[in-house]
Amino acid sequence: MKQIIPFIFIITIILSGCGSSKKQLQKGNYDAAIEKAVKQLRKDGSDAKQIGILDQAYKKANDRDNEQIRFLKMEGRPDNWDEIYLLYRALNDRQALVKTVTPLNLNGKPVDYPYVDYMPDMIATKRRAADFYYAHGIELMKNNQKNSYRQAYTEFVRAKEYMGDYKDIDAMILDAKQMGMSKVLVSIQNNSVIKFPPEFERDLIALDLPNLNSEWVEYHTRKMDRNTRYDFFVNVNVNSVAVSPDKVIQKDTTVKREVEDGFTYALDRKGNVMKDTLGNDIKIKKYKTLQCALVQSVQLKACQIDGTVEVIQAEPQKVLKKDPIGARSDFEHISARAIGDTQALNAKQLELIKSSPAPFPDDFDMVMRCSESLKVAIRDAIQHNKRFIY
Repeated sequence: MKQIIPFIFIITIILSGCGSSKKQLQKGNYDAAIEKAVKQLRKDGSDAKQIGILDQAYKKANDRDNEQIRFLKMEGRPDNWDEIYLLYRALNDRQALVKTVTPLNLNGKPVDYPYVDYMPDMIATKRRAADFYYAHGIELMKNNQKNSYRQAYTEFVRAKEYMGDYKDIDAMILDAKQMGMSKVLVSIQNNSVIKFPPEFERDLIALDLPNLNSEWVEYHTRKMDRNTRYDFFVNVNVNSVAVSPDKVIQKDTTVKREVEDGFTYALDRKGNVMKDTLGNDIKIKKYKTLQCALVQSVQLKACQIDGTVEVIQAEPQKVLKKDPIGARSDFEHISARAIGDTQALNAKQLELIKSSPAPFPDDFDMVMRCSESLKVAIRDAIQHNKRFIY
């Protein structure tokens, strides 16, 4: 029955934009026909066609709603009061709309409708609908099930919207919300040989909780208290941390370069200096080869962390999803020294020989370097598996 709450008005709005008032009347879309007829009559109050359509649609719509109210009352179901209230409200809103253009005149006869005070019936049915929602919410709370608590929350909120004078309604709404909420604890399970400090583990699961949380799911990265019962667990299992030993690779390269080294004069067969067309001596450039040995030292070290992210249901306990995760960090430093004539080196090589060997990071530094990419992998896995938590 609750689904009909917005239904009447949504359908009216949708249909009112389609077709003329006459077509809407023929289709039985009486409120759409009334709305279009009223719109035309505000422009021309003497439009006989629109007056006739308005009169027919108004009477038919009221007859339909009053007949439905009579049926729902005779049926006697407590969950009918919500629909009855909405029908009274539709009658009241329709009357208010039509009053904006009446009285009218059709072929010399007045067209007007007696005023009906729907307010007492609206208030009475609104109260009965609220009483039903409240009582239904109380019954749902007795089921001790998540879905029932969530439905009860919706019932209590509706009861408050209709009649917010129940003395304990706010407390009931809060209780239903808290009991219907699924709580998820995200934690690190370190199964590796390396012991992490607490701040490192906290940093790995420093999640964007507002972005993860939803209406009925709440993520925690630390236990609230001993009494908190969690419905799901997300275990970030760090299974292996491998850090390679310090490694140095030496590369020897011989660099050669041709450079100018003065000049000689061009001579003819008789040993005389040759002249060009302008009478200048012809010179021939001389070159020499410069040579330098470039000894490069490449320092390498790597860290690889592998693990899994598990989504576990608490009751009954079972693993819902298990995804592998991994991250890697690399240290590389290149330095060089030159043996020979450094004029043979290019600009990049000259810059390289200015660098000296660097101290290797220790194993824990390598793990810390790996943490940023590991955090991204953890967050992606949790975000991807949100659908298993409800």
